[in-house]
Amino acid sequence: MTTPTIELKPSARPTSAGEREAILANPGFGRHFTDHMVTIKWTEGRGWHDGQLVPYAPIPLDPATNVLHYAQEIFEGLKAYRRPDGSVATFRPDQNAKRFQRSAKRLAMPELPVETFIEACDALVGQDKDWVPAHGGEESLYLRPFMIATEVGLGVKPANEYLFLVIASPAGAYFAGGVKPVSIWVSEDRVRAVPGGMGDAKTGGNYAASLLAQAEAATHDCDQVCYLDAVEHQWVEELGGMNLYFVYGDRIVTPTLTGSILEGVTRDSLLTVARDLGYTAEEGRISLDQWQRDSEDGTLTEVFACGTAAVITPVGTVKRSTGAEWKQSGGETGEATARLRQALLDIQRGITEDKHGWMHPLG
Repeated sequence: MTTPTIELKPSARPTSAGEREAILANPGFGRHFTDHMVTIKWTEGRGWHDGQLVPYAPIPLDPATNVLHYAQEIFEGLKAYRRPDGSVATFRPDQNAKRFQRSAKRLAMPELPVETFIEACDALVGQDKDWVPAHGGEESLYLRPFMIATEVGLGVKPANEYLFLVIASPAGAYFAGGVKPVSIWVSEDRVRAVPGGMGDAKTGGNYAASLLAQAEAATHDCDQVCYLDAVEHQWVEELGGMNLYFVYGDRIVTPTLTGSILEGVTRDSLLTVARDLGYTAEEGRISLDQWQRDSEDGTLTEVFACGTAAVITPVGTVKRSTGAEWKQSGGETGEATARLRQALLDIQRGITEDKHGWMHPLG
């Protein structure tokens, strides 16, 4: 398949150095955006075409645009890091590109070639490299590739036109005051996804489905919601936006992918990092009752969540609808959790050897 080369059409009025530095001093997450974006079109009978890097701007959409009515939409999230020598690299963009293809296939959308996905990310980071925060902390440049159906019409069918875009946002340290254990509300009546559904696709509908349960978690003074399987309502799956890991001393377990769990890039990376550090790392099934029992008797020593934004988030308190409540690691960050988090961050920031070839240098 012939794929487009990204045509560079940079802004004539980029953000001034002073204004950019002020933003980078306290970027938050998803609040500020860089000067440019990449767009590539797909049309039935023509394929991918018109790849461009252009100034960041609103997207005009007809009221009858397909995505607004039938939700053909997918997205990804990955980060670019400043290295000790001042260069920039992204973390495992090939894995995000492959998952983007899997999501596209599930939603009957065209599959963007892996090399085009990476080329688009490289073009944006290369143009806006001054937006990548300085080396030294956990700050990074967050990239959001996404694709929407742009055919105009109300027929319920796969669209015949699509638009792929990449935008970028500087991201501060997820835990500004240090790593903080989160509280979890286990949703025992609402489910995130079902076998054969879209749970393993990174699409907005899955996140929309989590909002009500997340709001219910907040009413119980919890930070995050955890979902169980949709069939037996007993097997732990994942949080609304992060995968889970359970630590049994030197053995680390993450729920087995069942088709209703998102295959996280951080999740996959941690299986390897844990083994590098001498842990036994594997997939397995953990029931909610087992989670409670093993925590209370001390067999389960730590639990943490993982994802692109926070890397690793320790779980401190767990609550369920029966009224049961318990703490993990005394409500503090466990030793294995901290060790794994640091090891992965050190690879991403270029502090330790990248022996798995995960970092994709720019240029």
